[in-house]
Amino acid sequence: MSWVFLILSGLIEVVWALSLKYAQGFTRFWPSAVAIGSIAASMYLLSAAMRELPVGLSYAIFVGMGAVGSTLAGIFLFGEPATPLRFLFLALLVASLVGLRMTSA
Repeated sequence: MSWVFLILSGLIEVVWALSLKYAQGFTRFWPSAVAIGSIAASMYLLSAAMRELPVGLSYAIFVGMGAVGSTLAGIFLFGEPATPLRFLFLALLVASLVGLRMTSA
């Protein structure tokens, strides 16, 4: 169940990153409310995952999922650059996360 919590927390991290963009410095109510609520939810789920999973692995996967998800969302939703080099570095990040998982107890 801890892995489910961790994956959900990473997905929700993408939600709060996107809602922060739409909140425009917390000047818009609903995007700000979504940001605050999703931050709380993702932190709760991350904390629940860390009950059984190592802290380093949990946090790395949480941050990695947020980074990859936010970058892909920026490319598809906001027209941010989709260069081969960006995808290479995203692939390296994913490979690093897989490596951390394979070397964790």
